[in-house]
Amino acid sequence: MERRQFLRGTGAAIGGSLVAGCVGGGSESGTVTVDYAYYNPVSLVLREKGWLEEAFADTGTDVEWVLSLGSNQANEYAQSGEADVSSTAGIAALMARTNGVPITTPYIYSDPEWTALVTFQETGIESVADLEGKRVAATRGTDPYFFLLQALEDAGLSSDDVEIVNLQHPEGQSALVRGDVDAWAGLDPHMAELELEHDGTELFFREPRYNTYGFLNFLDGFLADRTEDATRVLEAYERGREWAIENPQATAGILADASEMSEPVAERVFTKRNDLSEPIPGEPHRELLSNLSPILEREDLVTDDANPAGNVDELIDSEFASEVV
Repeated sequence: MERRQFLRGTGAAIGGSLVAGCVGGGSESGTVTVDYAYYNPVSLVLREKGWLEEAFADTGTDVEWVLSLGSNQANEYAQSGEADVSSTAGIAALMARTNGVPITTPYIYSDPEWTALVTFQETGIESVADLEGKRVAATRGTDPYFFLLQALEDAGLSSDDVEIVNLQHPEGQSALVRGDVDAWAGLDPHMAELELEHDGTELFFREPRYNTYGFLNFLDGFLADRTEDATRVLEAYERGREWAIENPQATAGILADASEMSEPVAERVFTKRNDLSEPIPGEPHRELLSNLSPILEREDLVTDDANPAGNVDELIDSEFASEVV
């Protein structure tokens, strides 16, 4: 994969309103289809080590891997039934579930700090309040977009007080470098790349709790009809998670090799901005998504008659993985 193609697609992108159409019930029983994503380091470990194939070796079930370049693509796989298991940001999973995509989240693959507000020293921007009247690049419907809205609200501002320039993540990065915008709602690895490779980069607003976690989503039909297969997937994920925690440098190396980013960028993304310690979803995840659900309605990212807050409990399953973890 060309590096620029990777940078154009990766991250927690959930732009656009996702409405379920003809949703499949999962792969045929002889195959389990799982996504891998550069924003989900554990998936890269599993794919590199072959541990998912090993988990199914005695069953005759084939493992198929599909690349998700963003939460939007992962949700498309779930919507069409092309993937049994897919990786998204939490807010993306809630948006999809609210719009009728039959997914459940029994596992958290990461607690990342993958977004922040970014500028350059020469802009003179030092706080969110300084964004009033400024141009800010952000990808609508993504974790960085929601991060920006929350930051503005904290500062007593709204989206009406700034000019949000809707650009895909790497284009937002480029626009900031060119001076076309004053700030950017950044996303790793683009953000880490800019931070490490461009002098004067400032992450002027960071708030880890405004990032919406990495959700590992299973098709409802896969969980219900192929429970043993779903358990095997979770067992493999646990093996990968524990190995990644014990081998952070090696995991960063796998991330760098898979994504073609530099070793220093991969190291920053994984070792500094990913926490793999809490894989079971629970009240913190429910509370965060419940608090964010009005934004989905306000930004027209769900259907008019939708109730995203009411779908939080439908989405999150704290019990299924409890015997595995």
